[in-house]
Amino acid sequence: MKFLRSLRKYSKVFLLLIDICIIFFSYFLTRIFVEDIYVNFDVFIDRRMLSSIIVSVLVYESFLNLFGVYKNITMYESVKEYLTYAFACILSCIVISGLDYVFKLQILPAKENLLAGIFIGILMVLYRGVIRLVLSNQNETNKKTKPQRLLIIGAGDSGTDVVKNIKSKLTNKYHIVGIIDDNKKKKNCKIRGVRILGDRNDIIRVCKEENVDIIFFAISNISAKSRKEVLSICQETGLKLKILPGIQDLIEEKNILQSLRDIEIEDLLGRDPIKLDNDNISKLIQDNVIMVTGAGGSIGSELCRQIVKFRPKEIILLDIYENSLYDIELELKAKYKDIKIDAVIASIRDKKNMEHIFEKYHPYVVFHAAAHKHVPLMEGNPLEAIKNNVFGTYNVVNCCDKFNVKRFVLISTDKAVNPTNIMGATKRMCEMIIQAKNKVSNTEFVAVRFGNVLGSNGSVVPLFKKQIAKGGPVTVTHKEITRFFMTIPEAVQLVLQAITYAKGGEIFVLDMGEPVKIYDLAVSLIKLSGLEPNVDIPIEVTGLRPGEKLYEELLMSEEGLTTTEHDKIYIAKPSNITVEELDEKLKVWDETIKDENITMEKIKSNVKSVIPTYREEQSK
Repeated sequence: MKFLRSLRKYSKVFLLLIDICIIFFSYFLTRIFVEDIYVNFDVFIDRRMLSSIIVSVLVYESFLNLFGVYKNITMYESVKEYLTYAFACILSCIVISGLDYVFKLQILPAKENLLAGIFIGILMVLYRGVIRLVLSNQNETNKKTKPQRLLIIGAGDSGTDVVKNIKSKLTNKYHIVGIIDDNKKKKNCKIRGVRILGDRNDIIRVCKEENVDIIFFAISNISAKSRKEVLSICQETGLKLKILPGIQDLIEEKNILQSLRDIEIEDLLGRDPIKLDNDNISKLIQDNVIMVTGAGGSIGSELCRQIVKFRPKEIILLDIYENSLYDIELELKAKYKDIKIDAVIASIRDKKNMEHIFEKYHPYVVFHAAAHKHVPLMEGNPLEAIKNNVFGTYNVVNCCDKFNVKRFVLISTDKAVNPTNIMGATKRMCEMIIQAKNKVSNTEFVAVRFGNVLGSNGSVVPLFKKQIAKGGPVTVTHKEITRFFMTIPEAVQLVLQAITYAKGGEIFVLDMGEPVKIYDLAVSLIKLSGLEPNVDIPIEVTGLRPGEKLYEELLMSEEGLTTTEHDKIYIAKPSNITVEELDEKLKVWDETIKDENITMEKIKSNVKSVIPTYREEQSK
């Protein structure tokens, strides 16, 4: 083993010396074939022979170095590199014959040089193949872990690339038991020696019969519905599952094995890609100054990521929390060096500072994502919710009006519909603020309302993942509780599309698809972790929390619903609230936060007087 390590250290010199020896040996072998005589150095070593060998060494080594063969790592060479050796040998033969014709070098005849070249090419590939085999076997011997038995889903280009990569580099880590593909014509065919065992209906059977340890879902171009169906079947096996992302991600990530990632709950939603009218979005954003409040949050940061793609003149990232703001600032500046990006630490509660910021930057469009949104925490701290969500929004709205912002976009929530909690009530008040203010301002004030966002701060998904990592239990407040879910990029894309339809005063409602049971979500996440619900990880039903609804709603009954040009975006009927009525409501909120002796009962009574649709949800 020590000898092998030494060879690796001086591999270039070692390979060079072997190649020179092969050239010598090949010419001796050629003389034996041509003259049909036994080895006799008196016959072999003559001036023409020596001249041929010297010229050949110089020419062959020149071409081998030109093609960079000594930079290759022998263990990872493939057919491509071996063809390079063959090509280098062919060129060398041609050049040697040409030199002899021009300079009369008195070397061996062309046919002998050609035969020697054939021997040289064969021997160079042969001994490198032996070295690769020895090193690969040694690596496998050094690995004490048993290779995982792998099933690959997909016999297309992506699946073939996965097989190729594993066969050439990771045979010590994975043993491919077979491939699954829905194309029935491919059944029992082979890809690089790996047999296609059946279609999606055979996945569970194959996993049991072949003792599969892990599944790779290697289909990048597939409909959302089919993807969901196949992944759901894979999930039923209870095995670890890795998945390839979409085509665009594969283009950006050259190594297909590095592209494989753990399956996420988003993969099981079965959503079709959202079609955007990029031209209209670009008209609103390109070459303009855009501000995002709450830019460090999950929604705010994704807004920033997608906004910069439309090439704004400048983007202002505003947040009170420095760590998350710093992260998104670094991320964007690394990718978009030619776009001006300013990170501003500020609280939307600070009226004077907000006016100073607006006066400095004069944004054209403002996306308002800054808010307290954690329902149970806001139930326990209602005055903070009112100060931040209501009066913070009011400050930003007034700045937009004062400094002639073209459009203000409020990120709202389905919890504003018939609110049963303080957070939802404050967001409903924010919607009233923009609808009243829109009647008297040149700024176009709109809101976009959607439900829960998978993976966002405060979402159940990160909580469930932490609970699973700790061994459980996973806590669900009610077995029948349902929520509308959407991925963060999906929600933000629809926000950007919705604002292109805005004329002012609208509440845009996003189609969130079918509601999902939180209990089913917990079950899916446990299975995705390769564990069995209520066996490996218990699920505990804890009861509804204060202010928590059993079912969410996206519209209030009196609002109605009209369609837009986009099939996932609707418009709620604007309310008739006036600025005078708004002022009266804000006065109640203001008195509420200034009353140092106010009780929780009085706070909720005041909220009810301001938001008639507010009601306290009783635990069930």
